[in-house]
Amino acid sequence: MKKHDQDFMKRQNRLTVFEIIKNQRPISRASIAKQTGMSATTVSRIVGELTEEGYIQESEQVSAGLGRKSTLLGLVDGSVLSIGIELDRHAISVGIVDLQGNIVCSEVYSRLSEDSSTDTLERLGSIVLEMLERNAIKRNRVVGIGVGLPGIVNIEKGIVVFSVQLGWKNVRLSERLKELTGFEVAVDNELKVKALAEHLKGAAIGSNRTALIGFGNGVGSALIIEGGIYRGEMNSAGEIGHTTIDPNGMLCECGKPGCLQTYINISSLLSEANKIRPIHTIEELFDAYRVKEPWAVHLIDRALMYMSITVNNVVCMYNPDSVILSGELVDKFPEICSEVKELCSTRLVWEPLRESFSFHRSELNERGVVIGSGLLAQTRFFVLE
Repeated sequence: MKKHDQDFMKRQNRLTVFEIIKNQRPISRASIAKQTGMSATTVSRIVGELTEEGYIQESEQVSAGLGRKSTLLGLVDGSVLSIGIELDRHAISVGIVDLQGNIVCSEVYSRLSEDSSTDTLERLGSIVLEMLERNAIKRNRVVGIGVGLPGIVNIEKGIVVFSVQLGWKNVRLSERLKELTGFEVAVDNELKVKALAEHLKGAAIGSNRTALIGFGNGVGSALIIEGGIYRGEMNSAGEIGHTTIDPNGMLCECGKPGCLQTYINISSLLSEANKIRPIHTIEELFDAYRVKEPWAVHLIDRALMYMSITVNNVVCMYNPDSVILSGELVDKFPEICSEVKELCSTRLVWEPLRESFSFHRSELNERGVVIGSGLLAQTRFFVLE
């Protein structure tokens, strides 16, 4: 066998052993050898290298039967870190994420909706560098940055093609943020990275086909099939918020009339509420709903109906085994989930499909995009040499 083939096999074997330990920890050397078909000597050599390099550690010995004991292996979670970022209309969330998707530290910063992409990225660069310094994290432990945001993203080039919520078009985010921080940068749609996080660490563990639906400042969805994100031709699969409900309906901020999200998203609800009396926050609207002010009941009940219609449309199109509700509205007002579930189970999901999927609320809540973005960066940039 040629030397480059031997080197390739060694790298692949290292990666295989590392991934098994990462996903099945704690695990013994013997179990790894049995799964991979590698010799015990090869497994022990690789484990020794990874231990010396600081990626894995041994735990206490446990009985393996007949008096024998096996030493179990696990990861040193902090050996590899990434930075996960969520960019939203009014907020910037930044966290440092370890190999298991745990957030080591995080901060949330306000953002003005009129801030330009230039201003936002320059501020973001400063936030990232200050966070590393404040938490005494060495740069060489960080493999890269992941960013999740609403809109259509060219993931290969790291360009925000179009984001209605941010007001951005053709923004070269990855290139600029790398200039500001020195780190490699991956960027993706926020719901796609959140769905990935739920699949790996949250409500969708064990699911083969997960549909995540987000209700908040916008409306969107994402689909995970067999562990991978379904993207479509332009990475825009799931932009259900801009499907047309009524061509003569309210004007959406995208410029098109009658989009689905105009009946559900926070800004539309507040705009409608202010036709009755001054309402400054979505919390005020729900306060009015809970005391059964008729106009507030009408607005929220209508939104709940359209949320349920959204679930039906996603279920009919993709036939998922798991549906997860997420987003600011669901996070702030958990009763939404039970109300939508009730509507779906009784009348608004097509009857043959009502029992075909399990219904969940996001387990990661507001942390989901930061975790998913951090894991995206690790997947893209972390390579065992």
